[in-house]
Amino acid sequence: MANNGLQETLLKKQYHENCPGCVVDEMKERQEGVPIKKLLTMGTIVLSAALPIASLYPFLYFMIRDFHIAKREEDINFYAGYVGASYMLGRTLTSIFWGVVADRYGRKPVIFTGVIAVFVFNTLFGLSLNFWMAIGTRFLLGALNGLLGPMKAYASEIFHHKYQAVALSSISASWAIGLITGPALGGFLAQPAEKYPATFSPNSIFGRFPYFLPCLCISLFALIGAICCFWLPETLHMHPCNSSPSESYDALEAALPKFNGKTETKDGREAASAKSLLKNWPLMSSIIAYCIFSLHDMAYSEICSLWAESPRKFGGLSYSTQSVGEILTITGCGLLVFQLFLYPFVEKMLGPINIARISGILSIPLLTSYPYIAMLPGIALAVVLNCAILLKSVLSTSIITGLFILQNNAVEQHQRGAANGIAMTAMSLFKAVGPAGGGAILSWAQKRQHAAFFPDFRNLLNQKQQPYGC
Repeated sequence: MANNGLQETLLKKQYHENCPGCVVDEMKERQEGVPIKKLLTMGTIVLSAALPIASLYPFLYFMIRDFHIAKREEDINFYAGYVGASYMLGRTLTSIFWGVVADRYGRKPVIFTGVIAVFVFNTLFGLSLNFWMAIGTRFLLGALNGLLGPMKAYASEIFHHKYQAVALSSISASWAIGLITGPALGGFLAQPAEKYPATFSPNSIFGRFPYFLPCLCISLFALIGAICCFWLPETLHMHPCNSSPSESYDALEAALPKFNGKTETKDGREAASAKSLLKNWPLMSSIIAYCIFSLHDMAYSEICSLWAESPRKFGGLSYSTQSVGEILTITGCGLLVFQLFLYPFVEKMLGPINIARISGILSIPLLTSYPYIAMLPGIALAVVLNCAILLKSVLSTSIITGLFILQNNAVEQHQRGAANGIAMTAMSLFKAVGPAGGGAILSWAQKRQHAAFFPDFRNLLNQKQQPYGC
């Protein structure tokens, strides 16, 4: 009887007054059904932060060309890689900082700062006058936009545990849709004075800055995301011990005797909780897998657009920015349907680890097929290429979502901001290498089309003095 009374007392959750985290925990206990409004609010914010990351890829080839920094046409992809990498380099240097700020001062200030950074620096990127201004604005955009890590922690805290997979799936879906829709906007809206001369005059600001319109539209959407931040409740526990109400369960376990005669004390739990995140192998293993995949995915995202827009004589498809935009629009719509309606069922059947493994294996033959897809004629090329890019996006999103879930489940709440900061730092470093390395490899490959593996030095010597305008 005494034990039963002790259990009832300890199992009663204790909430602290004026603690935003406790308010959210109380709200979660009364939560019935999936909170659609919160999903849409978080989706809008994440989408506004994800849109500018890859929106430049459809027009980056032409932007570098217009800067006249490349001496030969084959070198355009080389310089494009550095512009693509500058965003991730900036994020690498500040991700841990934003994670620590989120753990100390709350998730909401970091999320709001990131969205405002998109509004300011993405607008300035569209007004870039030269190569170095483009690199500088993208670098600052990445350095100040540290909201993905805190937003992942936020999503796991604002929803009841039974809706955690749906919440994190919506985060990764919004992020992936942003990475797809951003390039679509860039493809449709870049160079508007050439595509839509009846609406945009060559003498207007959109004629003088042909890549400003897509950046402006994304920045205005980011302003909407910043407004949405005001409706987000803070989830960080801010009472003196900075512990969640779930400690009553831990206290129960500490108070009750173990079958082996040992008890688990609070000091022991705190010592275990204070272990370095770098020694948390479940966390580190998921971060390592995330980093490797991030390098691959970022290189693919840039190379795919550059390859599609490269001339046929260099092995490309000679697509326009609008053609690339159409493909990515179809991909974004298909990805949205999969992530909202199919992924939750697949995750329940297979689990996040198996989904990531299967998706990674299937990506290998799919990517190997791209050179053969380029050989198809006419409508067959368009249909098969659309299907391949859609399938690749579905596989990528499945891997990202599975790794998100593994990372957040590997740490306690008060460590999630820092853990996601470590993940974002490592991932951003790999993502910075991806575009720069991918662009350099693509440029190198275009110079050695007739070689089996090593460069065709005779072909390079013949082309060495030929400017790409000839």
